[in-house]
Amino acid sequence: MENIIEVQSLEKFFANQMALEDVNFHVKKGEIFGFLGPSGSGKTTTIKILTGQLNQTSGKATVFGEPVSGMKKGSARKKIGVLTDNSGLYGRLSIYDNLKLFCDLYGVPLKRIEEVLDIVNLKSEKKKVVSKLSKGMLQRVTLARTLLHEPELLFLDEPTSALDPVNSKHIHNGLRELNARGTTIFLTTHDMNEAELLCNRVAFLNKGQIRLMDEPGKLRKRFSDSTVIVELKNEEKVVLKTTDEGAQQMFDYMSSNSIVAIHSNEPTLGDIFVEVTGRNLV
Repeated sequence: MENIIEVQSLEKFFANQMALEDVNFHVKKGEIFGFLGPSGSGKTTTIKILTGQLNQTSGKATVFGEPVSGMKKGSARKKIGVLTDNSGLYGRLSIYDNLKLFCDLYGVPLKRIEEVLDIVNLKSEKKKVVSKLSKGMLQRVTLARTLLHEPELLFLDEPTSALDPVNSKHIHNGLRELNARGTTIFLTTHDMNEAELLCNRVAFLNKGQIRLMDEPGKLRKRFSDSTVIVELKNEEKVVLKTTDEGAQQMFDYMSSNSIVAIHSNEPTLGDIFVEVTGRNLV
């Protein structure tokens, strides 16, 4: 499968401070790739390098086969969308008029506005003036603008960090739909639940280094202790190993109709991150 992003031995220093150290990964066409880590781990720096906003100190990075150092002049720039903490919106204009302006800049038909507003759950708010929006609404308008030209590659830096669960779920559904239509997504987040819901593969970034990278399901199995938790009708909780002895005990409980529920004891991505790095995500 074609690699949209390729990164080799990427490093970035600010003065004498290391931000990224020997970072290596690739992103395949059509996948949602999660770049996960706490604040200050280097996630935003990586996005800025991959989108040509910042030069790396050393190493190689390409997007659509073009070096990121030439992003501003290359053809790859027209294929990407970027959501960062800089909104770039006009406060005096309404949501609709902001998006209409960007439609003109991108050469996109105006009907696209309704489509992106539906994705971010703002169709009924399109006449509101941007300067009067809450932080969460502003973030959703910025995401709508990012999606207008249907980019082949979408960089999302903490896309739901200021949103409530309802709007986060709405945006997750929209991102899945975009991905199903062929958009590759590079997602940075410290929300491991979001990563589990969306990502095909994830990389754990900590203090500028990738500590672990794989599919979420494979990571959970790798770090699982191979046990299940059985809740019994007498309110007792029993931990059983996935062995012949555990299987026999499970059979006995089932035969006596004693079981209320059975839970897998696989760790979450957050649990694994703490085990690998010794750090929490916040």
